[in-house]
Amino acid sequence: MPRFSSSTPMSPPRLRLRLGGRHSSSTSHPSRIWDPHAAFATGTERAVFGTLTTEDAHHLFDELLRHGNPVQERSLNNFLATLARAPTSASCSDGPALAVALFGRLSRGAGRRVAQPNVFTYGVLMDCCCRARRLDLVIAFFGRLLKTGLEADRVVFSTLLKGLCHAKRSDEALDVLLHRMPGLGCTPGVVAYNTVIHGFFKEGQVGKACNLFHEMAQQGVMPDVVTYSSVIDALCKARAMDKAEYFLRQMVDDGVVPNNVTYNSLIHGYSSSGHWKEAVRVFKEMTSRRVTPDVHTYNMFMTFLCKHGRSKEAAGIFETMAMKGLKPNNVSYAILLHGYATEGCLVDMINLFNSMTRDGIRPNCHTLNILINAYAKSGMMDEAMLIFKGMRKQGVSPDVVTYSTVIHAFCKMGSLDIAMDKFNQMVDMGVRPNAVVYHSLIQSFCTHGDFVKAKELVTEMRNKGMRPPDINFFHSIMQNLCTEGRVTEARDILDLIVHIGMRPDVLIFSLLIDGYCLVSKMEDASKIFDDMVSYGLEPSNIT
Repeated sequence: MPRFSSSTPMSPPRLRLRLGGRHSSSTSHPSRIWDPHAAFATGTERAVFGTLTTEDAHHLFDELLRHGNPVQERSLNNFLATLARAPTSASCSDGPALAVALFGRLSRGAGRRVAQPNVFTYGVLMDCCCRARRLDLVIAFFGRLLKTGLEADRVVFSTLLKGLCHAKRSDEALDVLLHRMPGLGCTPGVVAYNTVIHGFFKEGQVGKACNLFHEMAQQGVMPDVVTYSSVIDALCKARAMDKAEYFLRQMVDDGVVPNNVTYNSLIHGYSSSGHWKEAVRVFKEMTSRRVTPDVHTYNMFMTFLCKHGRSKEAAGIFETMAMKGLKPNNVSYAILLHGYATEGCLVDMINLFNSMTRDGIRPNCHTLNILINAYAKSGMMDEAMLIFKGMRKQGVSPDVVTYSTVIHAFCKMGSLDIAMDKFNQMVDMGVRPNAVVYHSLIQSFCTHGDFVKAKELVTEMRNKGMRPPDINFFHSIMQNLCTEGRVTEARDILDLIVHIGMRPDVLIFSLLIDGYCLVSKMEDASKIFDDMVSYGLEPSNIT
């Protein structure tokens, strides 16, 4: 996320690069033929290709301020807009923040004489702050624009609305849309309405979003494909498929052509709720209207099939996608890999993975986690660890899911030393253990009778602000111990529960009483019964 500072770097950079014109030293002809238009054109081009460094950009403004030649508004605006949208690169890690910092230099002293910001300039700066989720600065630049006497246009207002909606202040955005914009002589357009409608949907205020949809039509603003797609997507996510279909029909009747986004929302809504035939029907309608399915479309069908144990059919869709010239992405491979893994088709899984690497698609952490989990569940820990150890060589860092899978597998094998070794490695690598990791270790230490270590881990969870295991977690451990006749260790579970400040319930006592009865220790069973009563618990029928 871009970082904005209240101060702007003013010291000259060590490296002085020439950005246009025939630059000469300051000792002779200090302003000879320095063309700000050419310099900014060169700077803009370098920003596009990601070769403009922060020092280069500040040097360009050094020259602008030193020579005092006014720069055209268009040249300045193009440069700032390009910086605002420049992808992160080794040369410049934060284009939006740099654009705001450079403008800050122009807003002081001599900068006002060489560059006069217009509405477009302020729109670019507001967009920079909006991308950084800095609503305070968006509002500040908007206020500054109005103070200069400039008239805010639809682009500026749309950026303000976007900032408010990003901050989950869609009600305020609605007030700006319906009152502030008309009050300042700017009639809201379809983009402004779309922004607020989408904001309401993101906040779960479906009613307000739909009301605004009808309001815009009454105001003579015709909904476009973005408007309809936003409404249809929200209704599909709410499983209101009948209403989504109604809006699709209305969309077509209004002459608005549905696109990929529209149909993908419907397909996802039907497939995720288990309505395969309806999803296929929408797909056929999509293709009949000559809307070309994309990778995401096929991925959704593959997800449905794999979820229902039909990975072989999903593989057919995967092949169809490739035949149609669509290149499967990481998500496509992960869906099918997970399907194969879930169904135990490990040969198909590894063949697909090898095909993936041959096609030049670099596996990410999620993909490798699927393989590790599949091998671990099949008891093939050598294969699982081979992938685990090779992750960093492939430039992939194991995440909490990776470690959780490996630790759980070693715990099930009873290899607690190795499990703790991976736990310590995880912490050393800066990966924060989650509740799943702790539960695996605590359960395993309890099962193997190391209650001291189990207590340490529960305490560690609490110290980290995590909720410790609940009473249901200990039910299964105690039941297993009692079934195996390990009643003494089951009693230690009760002591552990009390030690960590948890109140044992009737089932805990009942399991322990049953355990003592199974090994014919009736006197001990009777004592546990008395303990239960002393806790104020009423014996159940099972007890």
